[in-house]
Amino acid sequence: MKKIIEYTDYRRYIADYYADRKARKSFTWRDFAKSAGFSSPVYLKLVAEGKYNLSEAAVERVAEAMGLRDWEVDYFKVLVNLNHAKDNESRRTLFNEMLGIAAAHKATVVEGDSFRYFSDWKNPVIRELAPAMPGAKPLEMAKACMPKITAAEVSEVLAFLTKSGLLKKESDGSYRQTEQFVTTGPMEITPLAVRQLHRQMGELAIDTIENVSQKERHFSGLTMGLSEKSYEKVVQKIAEFRKSVADIVMADDKMERVYRLNMQLFPMSQKISGEKK
Repeated sequence: MKKIIEYTDYRRYIADYYADRKARKSFTWRDFAKSAGFSSPVYLKLVAEGKYNLSEAAVERVAEAMGLRDWEVDYFKVLVNLNHAKDNESRRTLFNEMLGIAAAHKATVVEGDSFRYFSDWKNPVIRELAPAMPGAKPLEMAKACMPKITAAEVSEVLAFLTKSGLLKKESDGSYRQTEQFVTTGPMEITPLAVRQLHRQMGELAIDTIENVSQKERHFSGLTMGLSEKSYEKVVQKIAEFRKSVADIVMADDKMERVYRLNMQLFPMSQKISGEKK
């Protein structure tokens, strides 16, 4: 069975633990519940199915019944709180706590690198900038960033990007990307970080309205009335446009500046009956 550190859903861990024990010898949900001190023989089955939440008072008993020890119990407690959290900020805080527990015990959390990458705008910017500045010191890269950051921040980002395999440091000290684009894929926790990145990039875009010449940026927008059907068509067009931009980037053999392209389509009113135009 996989280690607890490889899970971002405590219900799945409980279900997998039960399936693993049952596959190896006679084991029932009644046995499981009894070992964790529950009178109901199906309580943990209902928890695993998402019909009940594991109570705070029972978390440690269940962890110990599954053979978790020391820091693994702490990790399981935070994992339960993460899955029960009601808002994104709490989820981000709890996942960072899980990363801290894992790092303290030299363990790696599934999605940990992806979550960290998309949590901070500096990561994708330095990932683009570093390969285009061979031989540059962190201070030089820091001064090239908009807005300015510190050399220490650049060093920290470079260390993370190389450790996570998103950049490779060559023998001559230069960097190269291991992949041209970084995408999230079908993950459970990383979208929390992506939403935070969208917020950061939106705030940076606002700053450029006043601080960057119009010749060096492009802003445009439309406010429009759409049906649900037309909305889907526009979304498809945006996807096609994004792909065409990626094709341009891949065909370009020279990089002179890092840019951010934000694409947003969001509602400005509640849904209405929909009169014909």
